[in-house]
Amino acid sequence: MTHERPTETAERAAFYEAIEPEGLTALWSVLGDIVTPEPKSPCVPFLWRFETVRSRLLEASEFISAKEAVRRVLILENPGLRGQSKVTTSLFAGVQLVMPGEVAPSHRHTQSALRFVLEAEGGHTTVGGERTEMAVGDFVITPNWEWHDHGNTSDAPIFWLDGLDIPLVQFLDASFAENLGEDEQPVGRPEGDSLARYGANMLPVGYEKRTPTSPIFNYPWERSREALEQMRRTEEWDPCHGLRMRYVNPVDGGWAMPTIAAFLQLLPGGFATTPYRSTDATVYVPVEGSGRSVVGGETFEWKPLDVFVVPSWCAVHHEPDEDAVLFSYSDRPVQEKLGLWRERRGNEHE
Repeated sequence: MTHERPTETAERAAFYEAIEPEGLTALWSVLGDIVTPEPKSPCVPFLWRFETVRSRLLEASEFISAKEAVRRVLILENPGLRGQSKVTTSLFAGVQLVMPGEVAPSHRHTQSALRFVLEAEGGHTTVGGERTEMAVGDFVITPNWEWHDHGNTSDAPIFWLDGLDIPLVQFLDASFAENLGEDEQPVGRPEGDSLARYGANMLPVGYEKRTPTSPIFNYPWERSREALEQMRRTEEWDPCHGLRMRYVNPVDGGWAMPTIAAFLQLLPGGFATTPYRSTDATVYVPVEGSGRSVVGGETFEWKPLDVFVVPSWCAVHHEPDEDAVLFSYSDRPVQEKLGLWRERRGNEHE
């Protein structure tokens, strides 16, 4: 189904011009642009080389500190959305750097954030009064309106990917933010407290759900990676995804974050996936291995810590050269709540 714009006539053009100052627009003149037969997005496929982003961040560290910048981040801005600070139409992506001895000062905001650690020999983040050390591959959550700050007590820089729902919150005009006034918040709980309380298939008696975000805020890489290896033994390979798992909220089994879905998948060497498309535009980070992904007919060669984006309803398939592990995130929880999410597997048609 398509909605073609009616033929333009002098009478119609004069009418459109006359109603414009009155804040009116004729639906029939724009219907085909706003109700499309399939998703139509300005977001385009693109890949960012980590080595390039890393080099630029180190260059930036010579003239701006983490404290002055508040967050020393280079935005991964989609070429089809330049000037909007977006990696997809609903999500933000950036790479953050904290140098040895630095602190990114404590603040909070209504935007939810994830961190996926790319390079670290030390360093920590504190969320809601609990500190956690950050290791490569850790998936760390900063819930909506929780105080958070980051520090680096090691001798080496630490880099991580920031994923936030900034465009979504901005679209809803629901942004609030506040600075603590101190570089670091008080630490009131022992390290590992949230994982011990909620990460062992147990919940404290009397626990009441207070937020839609997972009470675990650091999902350690070692545990996540081992889960993929356990699944490998059954060889239940999905033709579109290999072995793909999602990070969950242990309270209800739902998504770990209310607005952002996060995944980890294993692709064995030589396993070429079949084409897949879905309505949730997705950001990918290869963690292990090398290979290529064909996105909308365009081939992207990747290696560990590069970042690439697959737009909504854009066909993608992956071709790993060796065993590869990919982290990814999207806005799927929002789409599912609204009954909008769809997928198409292989070459099947609806």
